[in-house]
Amino acid sequence: MTSTGIRLHAPAPGWSIDADVVVVGSGVAGLTAALRCEAAGLTTVVVTKARLDDGSTRWAQGGIAAALGEGDTPEQHLDDTLVAGAGLCDEEAVRILVTEGPDAVRRLIATGARFDESGDGGLELTREGGHHRRRIAHAGGDATGAEISRALVEAVRARGMRTVENALVLDLLTDAEGRTAGVTLHVMGEGQHDGVGAVHAPAVVLATGGMGQVFSATTNPAVSTGDGVALALRAGAEVSDLEFVQFHPTVLFLGPDAEGQQPLVSEAVRGEGAHLVDADGVRFMLGQHELAELAPRDVVAKGIVRRMLEQDAEHMYLDARHFGAEMWENRFPTILAACRAHGIDPVTQPVPVAPAAHYASGGVRTDSHGRTTVPGLYACGEVACTGVHGANRLASNSLLEGLVYAERIAADIAATGLHARVPQPLPTAERPAHPLLPPEARLAIQRIMTRGAGVLRSEASLAEAADRLHRLHADARDALDENGKTAEPGVDTWEATNLLCVARVLVEAARRREETRGCHWREDRPERDDTAWRRHIVVRLNPNRSLAVRTTDTTDFPPTLPQAQEQ
Repeated sequence: MTSTGIRLHAPAPGWSIDADVVVVGSGVAGLTAALRCEAAGLTTVVVTKARLDDGSTRWAQGGIAAALGEGDTPEQHLDDTLVAGAGLCDEEAVRILVTEGPDAVRRLIATGARFDESGDGGLELTREGGHHRRRIAHAGGDATGAEISRALVEAVRARGMRTVENALVLDLLTDAEGRTAGVTLHVMGEGQHDGVGAVHAPAVVLATGGMGQVFSATTNPAVSTGDGVALALRAGAEVSDLEFVQFHPTVLFLGPDAEGQQPLVSEAVRGEGAHLVDADGVRFMLGQHELAELAPRDVVAKGIVRRMLEQDAEHMYLDARHFGAEMWENRFPTILAACRAHGIDPVTQPVPVAPAAHYASGGVRTDSHGRTTVPGLYACGEVACTGVHGANRLASNSLLEGLVYAERIAADIAATGLHARVPQPLPTAERPAHPLLPPEARLAIQRIMTRGAGVLRSEASLAEAADRLHRLHADARDALDENGKTAEPGVDTWEATNLLCVARVLVEAARRREETRGCHWREDRPERDDTAWRRHIVVRLNPNRSLAVRTTDTTDFPPTLPQAQEQ
């Protein structure tokens, strides 16, 4: 795969670090990859956009899914995952996940993560949507991500691993053969380095998380602006299945104009017996699915939106008053505190909820070892599309996927000897090839996407979104082409530009997929069409900044790299 030659407008790097591997991101995927690479004797640098513990992982409430309970098996976990993925999971990728998952969780525990235990000293397991068994391990009641993040951050610091915090990754560096040679990044005024610099390394692991900030309301933190997917596209990598954005069904409703990160009400609350009801107290999910409130997330989100439309309501309710104060305080202390901070007491009141953007099931296309279509570039976690999630991620499979595939990436880098190559990065282009958007474009993109490509989509809404995004893109391009002007380089303008990049791909893929499948809901195409659309949509960026879109012939992903190019 040839690089597009497109780079963000940024100053030339003023400093550099040399390493065998650079890991971009510090969630469960990034820190696991870094720890495993370091344990294999590889000089590893971790680059993260905020602090080490400030990514999406720390916000994960429910837990991590694995066949760890009595009577449960990887095969049963596989079956539930395939059903949730609505016919688009790569079965081999799922099999890797569920078979390697239990031992990966045990290694996580050995690293220092402390999960909640039952009375007999074993793991306390719960259920979530789409799971037919209790297989969700959790920590601190509803603070699983925070505990995993704590354990991994402590392990990284204990080993003295080099980290660069408050650093926004900009672009991939490549050599004359198009192989990975490191990344450029901008450090935001803290630590040893400042301004734009580079980490030179023959292996780059993207673990940058999601792109939830492309929508107005999301459960994702402010740093989730699609930077990894945008970088990969500019580097010539392929992305797949970006239309499948999971909207979490139960997000605390803070009003119709609420924007930014919204408090999540974990699926585990329903797993412990909470009911979804309308304003009259009617349980509307009964009869819609055999698992009712514990149906896969796309089914529950659609059920909530349908009821909202029927009743012209802005939200529904989650009723768990029957839990009592003790259970709320011990099992769900984080959610209880968040609700009370917004004037709602779940002990005595039903909680107002509505769907909000939560998780990108698609991303940078990888193989079973995390390799992308660019030699030396790997991806894991939410930024990646391994084929595990298909059209709709099964609850609590995300932490497990980050864990399992990060370990596989580290093993591949060590086994292939990729780190032995001394990178010779080509000099960065003097003239910017990609115009930057002004900071205010971020809000415009979010509103365009929420209106046109949210929970409910149609050809008309997607066409309008595509047109408005194109105008933003064209205005910035024309200003650059006509007078060489672009917005001032900086975190706000780089993030807005990355958001526009991923938004264009998402909308184009959603327009192409003329069916309803998983978390992609086309009201003008309400039926699932396996004959025409049990396929993956793959997108790459052309050197002229247009999009090249193709559909795979089958549900299987083609190889990421020709055999001759593999390391």
